[in-house]
Amino acid sequence: MRKKLFVAVIAVIVSALAFPAAGRDLKILYWNIQNGMWSDQGNNYDNFVDFVKSEDPDICVWCEAESRYFTDSGDRIENCEDAYLPWNWDILAKRYGHNYVLVSGKRDTFPQVITSKYPIRIVKRVNGNGDDVIVVHGAGVAQVEVGNKTLNIVTIHSWPYKYTYMADDKKASTERKEGAMFRAKEMEYICQQTIESVPEAASQFWMMLGDFNARSRVDNHVYKMAEDDKDFLVHDYIRNNTPYIDIIEKLYPNDFQPTTLSGKRIDLVYMTEPLFKKVRSAEIIRSGFAKSVRDPRKIKGFCKPSDHYPIRVELKF
Repeated sequence: MRKKLFVAVIAVIVSALAFPAAGRDLKILYWNIQNGMWSDQGNNYDNFVDFVKSEDPDICVWCEAESRYFTDSGDRIENCEDAYLPWNWDILAKRYGHNYVLVSGKRDTFPQVITSKYPIRIVKRVNGNGDDVIVVHGAGVAQVEVGNKTLNIVTIHSWPYKYTYMADDKKASTERKEGAMFRAKEMEYICQQTIESVPEAASQFWMMLGDFNARSRVDNHVYKMAEDDKDFLVHDYIRNNTPYIDIIEKLYPNDFQPTTLSGKRIDLVYMTEPLFKKVRSAEIIRSGFAKSVRDPRKIKGFCKPSDHYPIRVELKF
């Protein structure tokens, strides 16, 4: 009997070594929180914190993660001392259980912030080359250590306007589609400075996510834009020059998933194949606290809680 039990125990150990566990559960939550969750700052961010707690993510990526306007007002915060975010993200993140905070991309007052249950470190911030390329809102690549695995996260928030940066004649610039071309130049530079600079990246765990402010050609069955529309340039570059996979498009083929109240899909999550293979589910959240509505006072065109929807991604990492 003891011999049989010993053999059984050995068999279990060998099996565990030969077939290791699939990995740990990992949940990532991304959201453009529209100027630092302006709609909830007068409520001490309580609704926002409750929402994040209910999602219980391991890693969060926030776009527009800085307070830019006073509560219930369209008046700009001019002095950084008056802005709660991004300076107090460490305090806010601890309220929903995250002890690690990193401002990953920041060049102006539209930063991207990562908060996490796991240690984070900055690898590179990408603001431009000081010559002919400017990444207006900044971008960044960070690493999160999850157990014995390294997750590379590239955060972005592309130029939002139809005219180019610092345009002298905004109308003429818009007519020439210069805003779209400027975004494409931003994206090419960001990719070259991040995933394209690592020869073995395609076999590693990489993701790029954020507010791209650009439509993807794969959604043109909805948009019905001209095939040569320059607004496609951003995602065309990513699809043609990097190993990234658009995970929502891959999981929901021909099923359009808007990420903004205006009905566009401009917030995307890209992953390399090794990371994508670990995805269990991905969903755009449009209900509950995340349901977007126009501010009835029409202050600065704001929405409550944001004009964008969060994206939840669950993996076995």
